[in-house]
Amino acid sequence: MQEHSNSNFKRILLKLSGEALMGRLEYGTDGAEVDRIAAQVAAVRERGVEVAIVVGAGNIYRGLDGAAKGMDRATGDYMGMLATVLNALTLQDALERLGQHTRVMSAIDVKEVAEPYIRRRAMRHLEKGRVVLFAAGTGNPFFTTDTAASLRAIEINADVLLKATKVNGVYSDDPVRNAAAVRYSSLTFDKVLTDKLNVMDATAIVMCRDNRLPLRVFNLNNSGDLTRIVKGEDVGTLVTNE
Repeated sequence: MQEHSNSNFKRILLKLSGEALMGRLEYGTDGAEVDRIAAQVAAVRERGVEVAIVVGAGNIYRGLDGAAKGMDRATGDYMGMLATVLNALTLQDALERLGQHTRVMSAIDVKEVAEPYIRRRAMRHLEKGRVVLFAAGTGNPFFTTDTAASLRAIEINADVLLKATKVNGVYSDDPVRNAAAVRYSSLTFDKVLTDKLNVMDATAIVMCRDNRLPLRVFNLNNSGDLTRIVKGEDVGTLVTNE
């Protein structure tokens, strides 16, 4: 294992959407895509960076969408939390096949497959070089996994929150629908809120701003970008207080 001096960061939190695990499927999990993501995480770990991950559940919940219509919001949110546990276990398996020691920590009690989330224990796992996957969001309905990512990053004293998306940063508009959309290389949290830019939900952005946690948005589909970020290269869009 190489030392932390080989990286620009000591500890990062990576936020993955559930859709990142789908590949080209309409819903579910693409094994090849999971392996590709795991390989990128493993490459960062080999540089001595401590890695925590929060994963969403859109890939699974998309398949449940029809059943969830008209459902009580809290019930639907708990279903989503359970789906994130499935995704965390999927990533755990892929990482361990690459020789990475991992722990899944859940905000709801599923002790047969995951440890309960305890902040100090999570930090100890990271210090031991284990990849920690935070599952079940915040453990509460009405909060997104983006908010969970901000919360966990702040709790574990991460140096940066890395938000993986399908585009290479934050744009003034949806670049898929608007070819004239402009990409920002950097901007402030206040601008994200004022201009209603589609980065993360407002609660997550405010938490980052108030705790001065840098946020970098990048395209996970660009192989090697995650490593380039931890090396200190200017990839994607950096969001800060100033």
